[in-house]
Amino acid sequence: MLIRVLEDCEEFTAGDHTRIREILSPRREKLAVRYSLAHATLKAGKASLSHRLATSEVYYILKGSGIMHIDDGEREVRTNETVYIPPNSVQFIENRGKGDLVFLCIVDPAWRAEDEEILSLHPEK
Repeated sequence: MLIRVLEDCEEFTAGDHTRIREILSPRREKLAVRYSLAHATLKAGKASLSHRLATSEVYYILKGSGIMHIDDGEREVRTNETVYIPPNSVQFIENRGKGDLVFLCIVDPAWRAEDEEILSLHPEK
């Protein structure tokens, strides 16, 4: 049985400038899953960097609100909403709330640095 405690997962800054704690990854442990699961935090007034993943990604918003940008589209997202991000889509998320924007990231197949391309130092609109 594998049970993870979020606070026991090492926190780091991802290439897109969100704070990440990788919870599950078949690259790290012997797990019968293809996906990785991470917990992300974005401070108020901040935005992740414009980037693209070669793989699909899902965000589940745990707390806060913001604007999700995927390719040429944008939409407000808030607590308890789920966002599907197709492979190779240009994406970033903005936190326009007063507190942290907290969300889960599911990447399938599992996230690898070589599958992520940072596109700019400032989000594109």
